Amino acid sequence: MEQPRQPAGRPDGGQYGALPPRPEADLDFRAAAPAAWPALTFEDVDWRLSPELEGVVPAYQVARLEARPYQSAVPARIADLDPLVALPATSIEAVSAAAVEISAFDREASALPVPMPTVLLRTESASSSQIEHLTANSRNLAVAALGETAGQNAELVADNASAMTRALDSDGPVTRDQILEIHRVLMERSDPDIAGQFRREPVWIGSPNLSPHGADFIAPRWERIDVCVDDLAAFAARTDVNGLVQAAIVHAQFETIHPFADGNGRTGRAIVHTLLRDAGYTQHATVPISSGLLGDVDGYFRALSAYRDGDPAPIVDTFAASTLRAVANGRTLAAQTSSIHEQWKARIKARSDSGAWRLADHLFAQPVVNSTHVARFLGSSPQGAFNAINTLVEAGVLTQSSRDRRNQLWQAKDVLDVMDEFAARAQRRVR
Repeated sequence: MEQPRQPAGRPDGGQYGALPPRPEADLDFRAAAPAAWPALTFEDVDWRLSPELEGVVPAYQVARLEARPYQSAVPARIADLDPLVALPATSIEAVSAAAVEISAFDREASALPVPMPTVLLRTESASSSQIEHLTANSRNLAVAALGETAGQNAELVADNASAMTRALDSDGPVTRDQILEIHRVLMERSDPDIAGQFRREPVWIGSPNLSPHGADFIAPRWERIDVCVDDLAAFAARTDVNGLVQAAIVHAQFETIHPFADGNGRTGRAIVHTLLRDAGYTQHATVPISSGLLGDVDGYFRALSAYRDGDPAPIVDTFAASTLRAVANGRTLAAQTSSIHEQWKARIKARSDSGAWRLADHLFAQPVVNSTHVARFLGSSPQGAFNAINTLVEAGVLTQSSRDRRNQLWQAKDVLDVMDEFAARAQRRVR
């Protein structure tokens, strides 16, 4: 769960070699027993009112709060822990089944006649954003992706898609610099002052607005972030951990560290896809795991809490179950988009190598277009763009959705409908 700004192995499970030495941390972590996963410990931190609130909050209230320290989380060092020791056999079995489905779905998506990887990435970014109550329908998201005005939520979701793209473009395991870059892309438009920078202020999850006292979870003090992120990256670089287990634990540890003032949830779920790609589970497409999490958001948050209490099994189980739900939903979407493609074949009266057909295939990735976008995509003149658009309008593939002469928009309603249906299926609660 993201915290709004506050005022103050591999698939075969093989062993690939020893970890490189890691420098000692500047700050202490709790030592863990070899066969256990460590719970958080806590430290007292003095509270000081944020300077911008001085003179706004009554002096008596300030004195009362500053007289009481709050308890901030201290994450354990995880780089050298053995996660499999702390997992029951049922979790390992669930992960194995999910891993098979991820790899199979990745192959299936790459073989489709439509740009399914882009479709899936957009659905994943929308689902991840929706976990944070940022909702946008498929049309508004497509309009925002054009750079047109479509509402703040749609712009935030479009930025999340860009951040996920950056995460998938990263080579190798997750690093500190990659995390900062993903966050920069995510937040640069909405909050440039914090984009790509670790926080230097306390953050917490829960209802208090003025101070962290009484919050549900208070993230580590900002002075610990560098050490915690370095430890996280060391765990992410291991090659002797099952890839899905590794992704679930890295995600839970990242959300526990909460290194940013805002955007932690969306950044943390983007990192999952970097890990799955690096582990070899996905090579072509994005498995929309966030759409699986949407079916039981409360369970997802409970699993994160259990992880902080020293039990990693619930978050691993949650990722395995969410993967299966996401793959099932993704296969339905793939079948629907393939069916649309087949229907268009009978309706589009143009050569298969024409600009009209190139545009038709592109509509699955960008289902709302304007003439400028089409001309740029086709590498054609403005007239060539209008010719391709008119061919698809005559075929009933495109309909004009904006009659503003200065910025006419056309949409592929068939594609938008199935993407909205995907989102509706993802929201159905798990029974």
